[in-house]
Parts: sequence; structure tokens; C-alpha cells
Amino acid sequence: MATMVRIVLVAFTAVFAGFFGKDFSKEKKAGRLEDEGWVKPGIIGFIANFADTLGIGSFAIIVALSKALKLKVHDKHIPGMLNIGCCIPAVLEALIFITAVEVDPLTLVLLLASAAAGSFIGAKVISKLDEAIVEVIMGGALFVTGVLMFLGLPWINLMPGGGEAIGLEGAKLIIGIVGNFVFGALMTAGIGLFAPCMAMLYFLGMSPRAAFPIMMGSCAILLPISSMEFIKEGQYPRKSSLAITIGGIVGVLIAAFIVGSMPLDMLKVLVIFVIFYTAYTMFKSGVSKLKKPEMETAL
Repeated sequence: MATMVRIVLVAFTAVFAGFFGKDFSKEKKAGRLEDEGWVKPGIIGFIANFADTLGIGSFAIIVALSKALKLKVHDKHIPGMLNIGCCIPAVLEALIFITAVEVDPLTLVLLLASAAAGSFIGAKVISKLDEAIVEVIMGGALFVTGVLMFLGLPWINLMPGGGEAIGLEGAKLIIGIVGNFVFGALMTAGIGLFAPCMAMLYFLGMSPRAAFPIMMGSCAILLPISSMEFIKEGQYPRKSSLAITIGGIVGVLIAAFIVGSMPLDMLKVLVIFVIFYTAYTMFKSGVSKLKKPEMETAL
């Protein structure tokens, strides 16, 4: 079944690469590529996808660095750049971890399928929710999760930590499927899947290392499809997206070696850091969105 997942990912990505290559060549021949060099977006892609492979995420980093380095990209083209630029690096992450990290094939396939279903079926439901409230609740829940995981570290040992399982069974598998469905749906509201998925699998008794193929695969299986839509619409910067892709591939390969060779206890510390970081950014974003209408009303 893991082989089937790899085949699907490679097939989707090959079709995407064909779309991307054809569109890039057409725009280059027409002299319509944006006035931006290769170095800055390449560096951004390297840093962001290096961090993504460690479980930190890439989209927010790309947006922040694009603004800081004054990348010549229109705001309306940023979503397309994020999806297209990170598509191949994200699929590469998934292929590396699915191949190198032992994980139960049934658990992998069912959780990837539930995330994909959540992103499509759940989109209508999530679109009706207040994004700010969802972010505040998720941020608070992740903070509590991070504290509990910290207390479970072997050097502290105040409560049971995550286990060594490479798969889920019975009720735990059902919880995992439902949870990843919800996380997949939340992705449509711009809320990242990595940290919530990590935390859920940790408390269901899975090894932190085994969580990587699941969370990487959950995102990778969606990106080729969404990226092709942006290519059809033409709403993305061609040169910057390609540079991010190239830099991202290098970043993924280096970071994957670090994760693969990292001791399990250190990997747990990395997971806790990611969860606290995500909790902070999510809570901060939600609170700022809730305050904005109040400020507008006051004015």
C-alpha cells in the first residue's frame, strides 16, 4: 500500500511538472517572465523547505522572507507561488519519509485518504466557521498539548509520553482518521496540518518519527492538484516559483538527513518546539483578527 501511495504521488507530480514546464516555457518565449532574479527566491525556497522538512512549515516563512527581502511579487500571486513553489519539495519530503521511515501501510493510507477527503468534503463546512475563533481555539489546544508533551520528556518524566508504535489499531485508528479529516478540512482555512497531526499521533502512542511520513504525505497529496489550478489561472510568478522549487529541493535533502539521523529524544524536543511555535503564531493571528473588527467599530 505504501508503494501505491508513492505511485500516486509521483503520477500527480509528473502531470503537475508537465503543466508547469509548458507554461513556464511559453511565458519565457513571450518575454513575460517577471523582473526578479533567481538568487533571492532560491534562498527563500531553501530556508522555507528546510524548515518544512523539520515539521515547522514553509508557507509563513516564504511570505515573511518575501516581504523582508522585497521580492518583486504581487500580493495576488503569493498563494500561487506558495503552492507551486512548494509542490515538488513537499512531494519529495513525503517520498523520502515514506521510503525511509517505517510506518504501518494501512495507517498511512487511511490517514492520507482522510486528510484528502477532509480538504474537499470539509471545505464547505470550514468556510462557514469564523477563522479567527478556530485559530484561537487551536492555538490554545496546541499550547496545552505542548505542555503535556514537555512534561512527558524522559528528563522530566512527570507524565506518560508518546510511544514507539509505527501504526494505529482499533479505536485509535478511528480517532486518527477522524482527526486527520478535521485537520485536512482546516487546511482549507489556512490552518497548517503539521503540528496538530504531530500532537494527535504522539498522544495516540505513535513514534514521533513515524508521524513524519503521515503529515508530509497528507499535505503532499493535495498540492499537485491545487497547484495545477493556479497554473491554469496564470496567477503566479513563474521565475520565483521555479527558483523556490530548486532551492526547496536542496533544503529538503539536507534536512531529511538531519531528521533521519536525529536521536528519538531530540526528535521529541523538536516536535515540542514546533507545537509551541505553531500555538503562538496561531493564537496571535486569531487574536489580531478578533481585535480588528473592534478597532474598525471604534473608528
